[in-house]
Amino acid sequence: MPPKSRNTGLSRDEAESLALQALGWLATDFQRLGQFLGETGLSPETVRKAAADPAFLTSVLDYLVRNETVLVEFASEHGYEPPLVVTAHAKIGGAPV
Repeated sequence: MPPKSRNTGLSRDEAESLALQALGWLATDFQRLGQFLGETGLSPETVRKAAADPAFLTSVLDYLVRNETVLVEFASEHGYEPPLVVTAHAKIGGAPV
């Protein structure tokens, strides 16, 4: 499990774990998931296959860091500071925010 606050020592595994948590969190709400799928062009049937691709994990965190309200809500519900999500995004290859 990733640390709860910003940590420049965040490992890639921790960053990927956070991205998987974010995907699971998105999937718990039909509206949130629908918005995410709409932006990525995926369907519910293709998400499971896509989740095995590390690039897909980057797209999950891309979605969060581009949507501040969603980012803050996810971070708050999981006890993370939002900058940690941004750090995880960068760690797994996301573009700087």
